[in-house]
Amino acid sequence: MLITASELKGNIGKYLDTAYHEDVFVTRKGKVIAKISNPASDKAALLDSLVGVAAGVDMTHEEIRAGRLARK
Repeated sequence: MLITASELKGNIGKYLDTAYHEDVFVTRKGKVIAKISNPASDKAALLDSLVGVAAGVDMTHEEIRAGRLARK
């Protein structure tokens, strides 16, 4: 969703609720200046992109996480 900074100021609660389900991009003078998103979905997308780095390794997301946590 694309909104102006003025629209965000007037309806912040509405767009925070919207950000739970989809990214909200805020513009000023026609240029995107901010992105409001759900941090949980960003983490899941990041993990999905990193799993491909270990090509040929047959591990689930949970196994990768458990291995990382065991090293701490």
